[in-house]
Amino acid sequence: MIRAHDVTIRRGGRNLVDKVSLNLEAGKFTVVIGPNGAGKSTLLKALSGELRPDGGEVFYTDRRVSTLSPLDLAHERAVLPQSTALSFPFTALEVVRMGAVAHGSRDPNQSARQALVRVGLAGFEGRSYNALSGGEQQRVQLARVLAQMPDPLMDKRPRAIFLDEPTASLDIGHQISVLELARGFAKRGGVVLAILHDLNLAAEFADHLAILHHGRLVREGSPKATIDDDTIAHVYGITGTVGRLPDAAIPYVLPQARLGTTR
Repeated sequence: MIRAHDVTIRRGGRNLVDKVSLNLEAGKFTVVIGPNGAGKSTLLKALSGELRPDGGEVFYTDRRVSTLSPLDLAHERAVLPQSTALSFPFTALEVVRMGAVAHGSRDPNQSARQALVRVGLAGFEGRSYNALSGGEQQRVQLARVLAQMPDPLMDKRPRAIFLDEPTASLDIGHQISVLELARGFAKRGGVVLAILHDLNLAAEFADHLAILHHGRLVREGSPKATIDDDTIAHVYGITGTVGRLPDAAIPYVLPQARLGTTR
């Protein structure tokens, strides 16, 4: 459904994203991994329509993202940014309600409450957003995304959610819950792209893995096909022993010393 063709983003005389071509398919959970500064968040912003590429183009089906209005984009995809700072004393319900209003819900308050339940925050409706912990704020923002995109299919067309480090500030139990929600959205026919730093979570949940390094797409495919010792060494600069879980052939990474160092 979403296709990037030779997307390039330039800032300060260098390419943060360098001629990246990537297809996000309905029904698949795509995860982008790579070291800090690889261009992951910048690519997400280009794919979601927040940034206009300096080169190349992004298409939603057959429509150029650059031709879509903010309202059109709000009906096509929802975005969970890496961090969100709010200056006004919104409650959790009010934050999530913004997503429900963007969706066009007939009862945005009820839709917002339902989304809070889905992320395990029932009873938080009246809590001040700024008084919540970092992990709770992250889950409120995810609820906003779910209120904006309650169904992966609308008028038989897939909708998309973009998640920039959705597991940041979360304990392991909530990390799994968030990624299960994202995978469920994809399995029901939606488009999902998430940026993750935990390689083992990426390997477990991704249907399709894209690896960025210095702004370039260096490998893509299934986790089994893309995560190996050589790739970990090249991209992250560390040795990493990649094994396989016997029940599903899921790769797992045991990071070791940085390359070139000795004990």
